[in-house]
Amino acid sequence: MKGTKGRRRFIDYPRRGREGPRRWLPSWRQWLSVFACGVLALATAFAIIYANVDIPGENALARKEATVYYWADGSQMVSVGAVNRQNVPLDRVPESVQRAVIAAENETFYSDSGVSLKGIGRAVVNMVSGEDAQGGSTITQQFVKNTYLSQDQTVTRKVKEFFIALKLSNQRDKKEILRGYLNTSWFGRDSYGVQAAAHAYYGVDVKELNASQGALLAALLKGSELYDPGLNKANHERAEERWKWILDREVETGVMTAAERAKYREFPEPRALVKPTSQAGQTGYLIDVANKFIKSATDLTDKDLLRGGYRIYTTFDKARTRRLEKAVTDVRKKTIDPKQRAADTFVEFGAASVRPKDGAILALYGGADATKHFINNADTSAVPAGSAFKPFVLAAAAQELSERSGSPSVMATADRRFGELRGALLNSKSQPFVQAGKSLGLEKIRDMAVAAGLRKESMARLEQTFPLGTSAPSAIRLANAYGTFANGGRHSEPYAVTKMTLDGEPVDGFTRPAPKEVLTPFQARQMAGVLESLGWLTTRLKPEEAADAKGTDPADDAGGRQAVPAAPDDKPVAAGATLPGDRQKSAWFIGTPGPTGGAPDAGEPVTAGEPTTAITMFRNKPGAPQLLPMQGVGGPKTELGTSIPPQIWAAYQGTP
Repeated sequence: MKGTKGRRRFIDYPRRGREGPRRWLPSWRQWLSVFACGVLALATAFAIIYANVDIPGENALARKEATVYYWADGSQMVSVGAVNRQNVPLDRVPESVQRAVIAAENETFYSDSGVSLKGIGRAVVNMVSGEDAQGGSTITQQFVKNTYLSQDQTVTRKVKEFFIALKLSNQRDKKEILRGYLNTSWFGRDSYGVQAAAHAYYGVDVKELNASQGALLAALLKGSELYDPGLNKANHERAEERWKWILDREVETGVMTAAERAKYREFPEPRALVKPTSQAGQTGYLIDVANKFIKSATDLTDKDLLRGGYRIYTTFDKARTRRLEKAVTDVRKKTIDPKQRAADTFVEFGAASVRPKDGAILALYGGADATKHFINNADTSAVPAGSAFKPFVLAAAAQELSERSGSPSVMATADRRFGELRGALLNSKSQPFVQAGKSLGLEKIRDMAVAAGLRKESMARLEQTFPLGTSAPSAIRLANAYGTFANGGRHSEPYAVTKMTLDGEPVDGFTRPAPKEVLTPFQARQMAGVLESLGWLTTRLKPEEAADAKGTDPADDAGGRQAVPAAPDDKPVAAGATLPGDRQKSAWFIGTPGPTGGAPDAGEPVTAGEPTTAITMFRNKPGAPQLLPMQGVGGPKTELGTSIPPQIWAAYQGTP
C-alpha cells in the first residue's frame, strides 16, 4: 500500500478526506457528472431509436377484412365491412371543419413538433396506475395510431407512436398529416373518416358541411359512444356541451370571429341512426346484442370491431329466430290494424328466447326492421314489467320460508302467507303483493330479482308499488331471470357469443362462469309449480272459461290472464303468464319449459334445455318521452292487448 499512498483516484468515491455520512455523499461535481452521463445516454438512445424507427406503409387499415358473424350451427349470418371509409383530399374539407377539429384536438398543430411529452408522461403514469394509456396525444400521434399501429393501450405502443410521430412531423407537410388524420379517424355510426361521417350524420358530402356541423363531428372524435347525440339523452347533453365548447374555443384561439360564432346558437341535430341494408330484418338486432356482449366480455369497442378481421360465433339459432319473426309478423297482421283503429298506431313488439341451463340467447325479435327501427325492442329497458315481476316477490317469500325455523305454528303461518301470495298471483290480485313488500322488505325483493337475472339499473325506485312491477327489464333479461326458476334455482348470465377470433387467433374473454345458486332446488320447484299452475290455466281452459277465471279486483290495474290456444293432446306446453304492465302501458307473456312431472312441491328439476321466452307489446311514439296507453289495442276483445303476446308464443311454439 505504500506505493499507492496519495495516488489520485479516477472516481473519488467514497470521498477521501471526509468522515461520517459526508464520505458517502457525492460532491456537486459527481452529481453533475452523473446527470451529464444520463443525458448523454438518453440522447444516444434517442438518436439510435429515432434512426432505426421507420415509418410503415400507409393504408394498412384499408387492407383489413370484413368481420363475419355466424349462427350457432356454424353457418354464416352476415359479413360486415370492409371498413366504411372514403378518402378525400384536404381541399374538399371546408376550412371551418378543419379549424373545428384542430381547436378540439390540438390547437398548436401547425406549430408543434408532432408529439406531446406531457401526453406521453400522462400515459406512462396511467399505465403504471392501471388505467388506460390514452389522452393528451397530438393530431400527428393520433394519425400514427390510426394508420400505422394497433389500438393497444400499452407503453410500448405509446413509445413507438412518439418516435414515428416525431419523424413523420419532420418529414411530411402538416396539411398532409391533417388530411390523413381526417380520413382515418373514427366518428361512430360505422364511419371511418370525415367523408363517411358527413353522410352518416347529415346525409351530405363533406364539402357541404357548415361550421356548426363540423363542430359536432369534431366533438365525436372524443368518443362517439359518449357523444353521438342520437344514442340517448345523456349523449345528447354531452354532445351539445362539447359542441358549444368547440365553437367558443375557435373564438378564443382566433380562428373564428365572435360575429360568426353568434350565428350558431341552434344545435345541429344529425339525421336518425340507420343500419346498412345488409343488417335488415332481425340481423341488425342480432349484431347489436352480440356486439354488446363482446364489449362487456372484452376491452374491445365499436371502433375496434369496425376495423374488421373478426370471426364471431354466436348462440343464435337460425330456425328459432326465423320462426319467432314469422310468429310476430303473422299475429301482428291478424290483430293490429292502424288503418281501422287509432289505438293500433305505434304498436311495438319485442321478444327473446334464452336457454335456462347456460344463459345462451337462442332467438330474439327486436322490431320490424333494424334498418328502419333502430331501437332494439328485445334489449330495451323502457317497458314496465307489470305483473310479470310478481314471481320475484313470490320467490323472495319462498326463500324467507325456507330460512325460517321455529315452532310448527310459525311455519304454518309463513306457509299460509306463501299460499296467499300464490293465489293472488293466480287471480291477478295486487294488494297482497303490496303487503308482501312491507313484510319482506323492498330491498329483499329487488335483490332477489337482480340475483335471478334482472339488471340492477333497470329496477324502479323502492316505493310502495315496486312489487307490482314498475321496473322495466328487457325481454332478454326477463326471459333469463324466469329461466332461473326452470334451472333448479341456478342462474347463468345471458350470453350471445361462444367464441371469437382475429386473424385466426382466439380472442380472450369468452370463458363461461359457473351458474350461481339463487334458490335451492326445492324453492325453485315451488316457483315452477306456481308457473305451472298459470300454464295449466292459460293453456287448458277455453276462452270463455279463462274469462271466468280472471281476477275481479277492480283496484287491480293489471287486469287478468288470457287464454293461450290449447296444446296438442290437451297438455300444457309450458308454464306461463300474461298480464298487462304498469298502468296498462304494456303486455307481457313469459313461457318457461314445462316440468318433467311429479308433484309441484316435490322438488324435482324441470327441463332446462328448452328456452324461456319473454314477449312484450307496447305503444311507443318516436320522440315521445312516455309509452302510450294500451286501451283499445287490437280491438275491444283483446283485454288491453294482453291476448296478443300469448298468440305469438303459441305460433312460435307451433301450437294450433
